[in-house]
Amino acid sequence: MDINATLIGQFITFSLLVWFTMKYVWPPVIKAIHEREKKIAAGLEAAERSKRELEAAEHKALSIIRDAKLQATHVIEQANLQSAQLVEEAKAHARQENLRIVEMAQGEIDREVMRAKESLKAQVAILAIAGAEKIIQRNIDPAIHHELLNKLAAEI
Repeated sequence: MDINATLIGQFITFSLLVWFTMKYVWPPVIKAIHEREKKIAAGLEAAERSKRELEAAEHKALSIIRDAKLQATHVIEQANLQSAQLVEEAKAHARQENLRIVEMAQGEIDREVMRAKESLKAQVAILAIAGAEKIIQRNIDPAIHHELLNKLAAEI
């Protein structure tokens, strides 16, 4: 094998190309590769962190929903208790009003009974006098008549 000038020239050119590539081209390419690796690692880490944050947010949301359900149940129970209390108060008020109305009606009935008794006493007295007049067949003086009515009313 003959080493000639072309082969030496190619070797020198190839060596210069390798040297130039290693000196000026290779460092930016390696730098770009390292930066890309860092970005990918950061992206993967961010994705993992986001995944953990999403899980934490889901757990927090479930906790908030559970708390809201408990509060809603508590509010409903309070409303039921309050409505039952209002119903009981209304029933008690209605009973009191019923008793008051019954007492007023009983008082009115008692007054009507007293008026009826007084009216009956007066009518009985008039009938008694009329019967006595017929029995004795004479007319009694009105003053005496009034006096007799009062006595008879007092006796009845």
